Amino acid sequence: MIDFRSDTVTKPCAKMREIMFNAPLGDDVYGDDPSVNALEAFAAQCHGFASALFCSSGTQANLLALMAHCERGDEYICGQNAHNYKFEGGGAAVLGSIQPQPIENENDGSLCFEKIRAAIKLNDFHFANTRLLSLENTIGGKVLPLSYLAQAREFTHSHQLALHLDGARVYNAAVALEVDITEITKHFDSVSICLSKGLGAPVGSLLLGSVELINKARRWRKVLGGGMRQAGMLAAAGHYALEHNVTRLIDDHSNARYLAQRLNEIEGFHVDLTKDTTNMVYAHVSDTIDIHSLAQQLTVKGVLFSPNKTLRLVTHLGVNRADIELFIAELTAALHV
Repeated sequence: MIDFRSDTVTKPCAKMREIMFNAPLGDDVYGDDPSVNALEAFAAQCHGFASALFCSSGTQANLLALMAHCERGDEYICGQNAHNYKFEGGGAAVLGSIQPQPIENENDGSLCFEKIRAAIKLNDFHFANTRLLSLENTIGGKVLPLSYLAQAREFTHSHQLALHLDGARVYNAAVALEVDITEITKHFDSVSICLSKGLGAPVGSLLLGSVELINKARRWRKVLGGGMRQAGMLAAAGHYALEHNVTRLIDDHSNARYLAQRLNEIEGFHVDLTKDTTNMVYAHVSDTIDIHSLAQQLTVKGVLFSPNKTLRLVTHLGVNRADIELFIAELTAALHV
């Protein structure tokens, strides 16, 4: 199958599977898994943090960050489109007793500092305590500029707020900006990074932060049922992904631009080619096209995508130029049946 639904559908390569099979193991809840320990030490060092925690998912990593930064009855500010507000089941409120305060994202995915300032609560017992600003990079495939991240750091310092990054696809941002990952992560008090999207590991995310924050997050991970025992097989895959699958993300970005160009040639589909969204293509679909019927037809032909009037197609290590050409050919044929 050619799968454009998300970069979460990637599968480990043969070399990654071999490393997983041969990974030295121990009980991670006791701190005895050498492969988990190696991943956490490596990740902390290469991202510029004192400590790291291997988590089962990006959702878990973000929730642990929120629960480590905030206490019961505290509040975090984020965007209306933030994944840790909109797409993670309300975990901060449900499990952390933390109030989200979403504000509208700007067109480039950023948050307006004046709107953030207006959302910060007074030191008054009528209000939740505003403790944290959470940003996302990339967001909807869009890259936040380094200058904006520096402004966010200065803003949070001046307002005594912590700063968290949902960096599920932060390596896509770093590759697009052509900078070392630390040029992004250095601005934040904590960062979550997904290993199982474009980086190609089968499972897992990282949470990065200070020793104190990670120790707190580790306790909450256990409380939430996240102790994974002999997790080294998964950690070894994530370690391999960080060492071998970063620079190839540029291929995904190039393939996304090519896909956007080819899709724009088909009547009834429109992609704004002036917007660079790394490995994501957003196409407006004409009302004359039954996109749900089209998705069913292409599934039979071995092509998967999530039907919507604004169609999101995601490139990843499981999609190459030949796959894109086949998709365009099958899409064109289905439209002319």
